[in-house]
Amino acid sequence: MDSRFEYPYNNPVADYCERLASFALGLQLENNSHKGYDAIDRAGTKYQIKGRLIHDSRSLYQLGVIRDLNANEFDFLIAVLLDPNFSVIEAYKIPHKLVAKYSRYNEYQRGNILRLSGRITEDPAIEKIGKMLRVELPDQRGIPDPKVD
Repeated sequence: MDSRFEYPYNNPVADYCERLASFALGLQLENNSHKGYDAIDRAGTKYQIKGRLIHDSRSLYQLGVIRDLNANEFDFLIAVLLDPNFSVIEAYKIPHKLVAKYSRYNEYQRGNILRLSGRITEDPAIEKIGKMLRVELPDQRGIPDPKVD
């Protein structure tokens, strides 16, 4: 493949959700090459972060593939649902054992698939954290904020 077309990062939705969750929850974001989890908190708790852009009412609430789930490389999954304007619809903090309970293994994709609909969203052991993620991210482009005098 022509190296001009190689993109060494996640897709933009995944990158945005990882940055948003780590900023809002005070997590240290790991680099892209770290296997098994995306962020860690001060206590050493590990988080896998997945996001989904919901275009319309027909959109699937299916997250990206979760690989090597049985390796127990994260403690919680942070699952973020975004609207077309990249605003948080809802977000969930899901313990690893419940990711295993509600996901299904897909042989073709060689990983577990989790949909954020039905019983999983009502499970009392899953924390809804959407309000915590509705924050204004700092400008990281190096351009002065026009609102600041």
